Amino acid sequence: MQHPPILVWLRRDLRLHDNPALFHAAATGRPIVPVFIWSPEEAGAWAPGGAHKWWFHHSLLSFRESLAACGASLVIRSGSSERELNAILATTGADAVYWNTRYEPEGKAIDAAILATLKARGISVTPFASHLLHQPDLIKTGSGLPYKVFTPFWKKIHATMEVPAQLPAPASLVASTSQPDSVPIEALDLLPQRNWADGFPSLWTPGEQAARERLTYFCDHLMVAYPKQRDIPEDDGTSQLSPYLHFGEISPRQIWQAVSEKMHDPALQEAGVCYLREIAWREFSYHLIHHFPQTAQENLRPAFDHFPWNTNADWLKRWQTGTTGYPIVDAGMRQLWHTGWMHNRVRIVVASFLTKHLRMHWQHGARWFWDTLVDGNLANNTMGWQWSAGSGADAQPFFRIFNPIAQSERFDAKGTYIKRWVPELGKLPAKYVHTPWTLPRPMQEHLGFYPGKAYPLPVVDHKTAREAALAAYQTIRK
Repeated sequence: MQHPPILVWLRRDLRLHDNPALFHAAATGRPIVPVFIWSPEEAGAWAPGGAHKWWFHHSLLSFRESLAACGASLVIRSGSSERELNAILATTGADAVYWNTRYEPEGKAIDAAILATLKARGISVTPFASHLLHQPDLIKTGSGLPYKVFTPFWKKIHATMEVPAQLPAPASLVASTSQPDSVPIEALDLLPQRNWADGFPSLWTPGEQAARERLTYFCDHLMVAYPKQRDIPEDDGTSQLSPYLHFGEISPRQIWQAVSEKMHDPALQEAGVCYLREIAWREFSYHLIHHFPQTAQENLRPAFDHFPWNTNADWLKRWQTGTTGYPIVDAGMRQLWHTGWMHNRVRIVVASFLTKHLRMHWQHGARWFWDTLVDGNLANNTMGWQWSAGSGADAQPFFRIFNPIAQSERFDAKGTYIKRWVPELGKLPAKYVHTPWTLPRPMQEHLGFYPGKAYPLPVVDHKTAREAALAAYQTIRK
């Protein structure tokens, strides 16, 4: 007689390797019922954005095939998580549920409520740590408080905390004889109705296998030059693992171990530490959202509640559509729209431009990134935007205002990145590609390029906007 099955409730952990809930369920030798429930309304104000949905669709297709190869079928449902779990428990006779811990406020609240309800019914519930290197509650300052500054946080986890070993993928899974109904992935209606995601497939292949291949490629080919190349937006100098991490197609432990193994080569130690710091920044962002859940909606620094933000809808639209007249900003915003991703250096520039040059509330940027980024997660998105606005933990001082022209000239000197995403500027010499409005009249006529017609004039003047931002900042310092 077959033992009662175990439900493995999967959320953003669509992988076989280093998946604690799946591994430990399989290790019991009991039948496994892998379950994915599409319930975007439970995320509240931060329901999955359009780019997330595109990735989920393809990631689920890939993961379903991986599970099938191991002998299990992925059960897909839509609606209330608690309702669907109860229905599957009743159908299968399962008496245990395994899942991997979530840290976002809404997810934590839902998990706590379901855990209490199921345990009251005599159902065993076992959460596992999977999404981070370390549980946030284990990382505290000397006084026992959460960290708000990254450098001591990094020193703590790098110097004193050992990263747990990753778990292997189950060799096989025992399928349940009572197989519950499942809806087709296509029925979730995740693919966008508009054609704005048409460029995604040219850059991304969702799924665990693609994630593992990209990690290997980074370690073998890109890691050695990472410290220098990571700030050059036109180069393939970053790992581009962020969406795979977000959807749990690869774990941070897998990345940490692969990079650490490469660091046995002395020539790669500096590059390895540089990259591992970026993984630690991700950890730090989850540390913050776990301990300060209100920051997804509110400023961590209350003084910014009184900042005189602008509400110019036309300026916001020009930022969103990449028509600000500042080439590096527009290139980044168009890259985001076309690929669902933006180079990190450019993310910093466009965020500074929105919150300081245009003085728009950081929530406008956070919402836009949430809908258009394939790798946007609530923790990183919140921390990054509050950092840029000066309102968050370890924040960039508000008076540090990035000059988009200087940033462009420094990190895209020849204008290659700009010309790729802003083809209107393709004919301009490198000297003028960063400031097309300064193109001399004779060259305008020769090239047939007229600023303000072929390409927008700057939405604001850099010097004037900088002075206005600093004056606005003074109002909350008093």
